Amino acid sequence: MKIAVLGLGFMGSTHLKALRSIPEATLCAVFSNDERALEGDLSHIQGNLGGPGERFDFTAIKKYRDVGALLADPEIDAVDICLPTFLHAPVALQALRGGKHVLVEKPLALTGADADELLAEARRRNLVLMSAQVLRFFSQYRVLRDTLPALGHVRHAFFRRRCAAPVWSKWLHDKSKSGGGVFDLLIHDIDVALWLFGLPSRVSAIGSEDLERGIDLLTATLFYADGSTVTISGGWHHPKSYPFSMEYTVVADGGTIEYSSAGRPPTLYKADGSETPLELAEADGYVEEIRYFVQCATANRRPELCPPESSVEAVKLALLLDKARDKNGEIIPCHL
Repeated sequence: MKIAVLGLGFMGSTHLKALRSIPEATLCAVFSNDERALEGDLSHIQGNLGGPGERFDFTAIKKYRDVGALLADPEIDAVDICLPTFLHAPVALQALRGGKHVLVEKPLALTGADADELLAEARRRNLVLMSAQVLRFFSQYRVLRDTLPALGHVRHAFFRRRCAAPVWSKWLHDKSKSGGGVFDLLIHDIDVALWLFGLPSRVSAIGSEDLERGIDLLTATLFYADGSTVTISGGWHHPKSYPFSMEYTVVADGGTIEYSSAGRPPTLYKADGSETPLELAEADGYVEEIRYFVQCATANRRPELCPPESSVEAVKLALLLDKARDKNGEIIPCHL
C-alpha cells in the first residue's frame, strides 16, 4: 500500500520512523511547509517525549507543498495525517472525499459535529478511517485490557498523564486550534477509559486553566451504572522542564494492577500478598498502530481494534469534561 505522511513535526517524524519497520507500506509522498523538513532534515524537530528528530532520505519520494495536490495524486492509497490539530478534520474530510484511506493523529477533530461528519463520510465512501489512539497498541495498556477480565468487578481506575507545556509551536496555546493541553493530552486516557469500560452515565471535573502560563489541569471522575468510577487526571505543568509521565492504577475484586512510566512496569498485586509482573509483548506501539491501519486499509476492513466510532466518543467526552471543569465538581449527565 502506498501511503503519504502529511506534516513533518514531532508526530510526523515518529510515524516516519515506524513506517521503516512496516514492509506492507511504501512511503510514496510527504507534505510540509517546512523546506528543511521536506529535504529530509528533521533533526530540529521537538516533542514532549522521545529523543531528537532524525534525517530521512526523501530522494525517491514525492515532496508536496500543497495539500490539495497531494490528495489529488491517484498513486496514493492512504494518508497519515500528522498536521496541527485544527487541520485534522478538514484535511481528513478532503482526503476521504478524494478516495483515500485515512489515519489521522488524535484527536480526530476539535468538535463533535466535525467528528460525526468524518465518520459519516468514511461510511458513505466505504473507506477506512482510524484515529491514532496509540495507547490501544502500547503493550503496557494492552496487557491491562487482557488481564482485567480475570479479576472480576472493577471498583476504581485511575489514569494520569502529565507533561510540560509545549513551547515549540504557538498554535498549541490557542485553545481554538489545539483544544488546550487537557483536550490534546488527556484524550489518550479518555480513550482508554472508553476502550476498557465504555461510556459513563455521569461525570464531574475540577481543575485550572491558564494557557498563558502553560498551565492546563483537570481531574475528572467518570461514574458508571454498576458503581465503579474512573479518575482521569493531568495536563500541562508549566513549560520546558517538567518531565512527561503516564501511569495507571486499576482496583478490581481480584487484585490491583499498577503501572508508571517513571519506572514501575505493569504489576498485579493480589489479596493473598502475591506480586506478579505482567508479561509485556516486545512491540513498538507506533509501529503496531500503523501496521494495523495498513492491514485494515489494504483489506478495506473496519479497524475493530480502534474503531472511529469510539474516537468520535472520545472527542465528545473530552469536550464534556472540559465543560464540566467549569462547573467545579458538579456531577452532570453524560449525554453525547
